[in-house]
Amino acid sequence: MTKPARKNPAKAGNKNLSGRRRQSFVVARSVTPPFDAEIAALALDLGKMIEAARRQVAVAANAALTMLYWQLGRRVRTEVLEGRRAEYGEQIVAAVGRQLEDRHGRGFGEKNLRRMVQFAAVFPDPEIVAALRRRLGWAHFKQLSLLKDPLKREFYAEMCRIDGWSTRELAQKIDGMLYERTALSRKPEELIRRELAALREKGAVTPALVFRDPYMLDFLELADTYSEKDLESAILREIERFLLELGDGFTFVERQKRIVLDSDDYYVDLLFFHRRLRRLVAIELKIGDFKPADSGQMELYLRWLDRHERQPSEEAPLGIILCAGKKRETVEYLDLDARGIHVAEYLTDLPPREVLEERLHRAIEAARNRLVIGSDVNSVATMPTPHMNTGHARGRRKL
Repeated sequence: MTKPARKNPAKAGNKNLSGRRRQSFVVARSVTPPFDAEIAALALDLGKMIEAARRQVAVAANAALTMLYWQLGRRVRTEVLEGRRAEYGEQIVAAVGRQLEDRHGRGFGEKNLRRMVQFAAVFPDPEIVAALRRRLGWAHFKQLSLLKDPLKREFYAEMCRIDGWSTRELAQKIDGMLYERTALSRKPEELIRRELAALREKGAVTPALVFRDPYMLDFLELADTYSEKDLESAILREIERFLLELGDGFTFVERQKRIVLDSDDYYVDLLFFHRRLRRLVAIELKIGDFKPADSGQMELYLRWLDRHERQPSEEAPLGIILCAGKKRETVEYLDLDARGIHVAEYLTDLPPREVLEERLHRAIEAARNRLVIGSDVNSVATMPTPHMNTGHARGRRKL
């Protein structure tokens, strides 16, 4: 008689163990998805910390290099180029540049060494350089050093610092003649210096720094003849590019903002908000030349917005009248800046750069001359009567 085969306890134990393993595997598989999600979330957070640290290191390294370049340029300028014959100084710079390039790389060769000298020459104040280097890199300073006008250079440097322009954006602003198109550029030099000093020391942004004239709207691609409605629709279609042309800090709020007065309806073409100015900015579009009646319409809108839309933390609203043309003397006689109204032209077809540059420079000179003459007339008009020379005063008014 054949005996039944005895079960091997070891094999039975292995079988039970295998079952337990299968059970634990099932349990493990059931918790895998949330476990993987936890790992992914942790890795993402750690990666952000790594990237932030790398950015800090890059910023610190860039700032240190920028200050080094300034120090090198200042030393070469003061010890080699100043007080020596030009030819002798140039030979020394060339020789030093060759040795530095051999020892420390092409970044310290003669060409870059001369750029460092130029950098130190146009930015002589180390405190200003120290403040700018937190946001501006060496590539920014190289572009800025090429600008001959100190006020223009300071404008671009401070606006670049505040708005965080890349080197490409800075080049675009300079090429687009942003400074020449600001209301700031049309002021006397002393007033420009004051506003730039306030911008540098307090971060105070004024409408003169923000508003432009003219505005370049060639990207709208309007037909030869168009209506104000066509112009508004084209702007809304290209709102992103229009915001870029308006400048940093503008936010679109509303189109055709309805205003009701004495049961009559009025509509503001476009309404924006400027973050740094903390003001609503109303824009009226005109396809013809500016007319004095346009300012009365805008003033009505601004007063309504000030009473009904202005928030407690905001400043009084401002207005921009965008027109196809304007008569500058008429605008100045109305003293619209004091009423918070800026009149500017828009260009749908850009002229050659040389023509635009000449036109802007003429406008700047004319505006500054009118301001100087106006201040002279006011100073004569306020002189004490007993000491006033009537003939002299009359002559001053005729200037």
